[in-house]
Amino acid sequence: MKIDWKKTLNTISTVAPTVATALGGPLAGLAVSVVSSALGIEGSEEAISNAVATGNPDVFLKLKQAENDLTVKLKELDVQLENISMQDRASARNREIAVKDNTPKILGGLILLGFFSVIGFLMVNGMTGIPPEVIGLMGILIGQVSSKAEQVVNYFFGSSAGSRRKSEQISDAMNKQV
Repeated sequence: MKIDWKKTLNTISTVAPTVATALGGPLAGLAVSVVSSALGIEGSEEAISNAVATGNPDVFLKLKQAENDLTVKLKELDVQLENISMQDRASARNREIAVKDNTPKILGGLILLGFFSVIGFLMVNGMTGIPPEVIGLMGILIGQVSSKAEQVVNYFFGSSAGSRRKSEQISDAMNKQV
């Protein structure tokens, strides 16, 4: 049976976002080790995916524990996931500048055009006249196009991670003054 790793990561991200981030990046080996230890299973994507797919609340409690364990390990190793993500984005942008590649701009424009086309179509036509069996597919289409449009905007203008970090810095500075 083929595992749906993306679905597994999405599920894990609701309970243990740090674990999901690490599983989807360069620290996957460490994250798999921590998760498999917490769940008491062999350390493979398939075993983790199968455990998560059960929907067992005990699995989610153990994932939360894995989240805490991973956070401690990352602090011990002085690893900061957000810095790794920022470096990755900076590297991609520097590559784009160096090779003068227009592909991301073209794809971004097409994705945003698709998003606004779908929204415009729905605003003009609504859902009337669309067969009921197609409405579910329209919902999936809207969700996909919307999430891709969000990724394009985050790529070109930044994400909420930078905003959150800035808010934390302001809060820390305010606390020091008091």
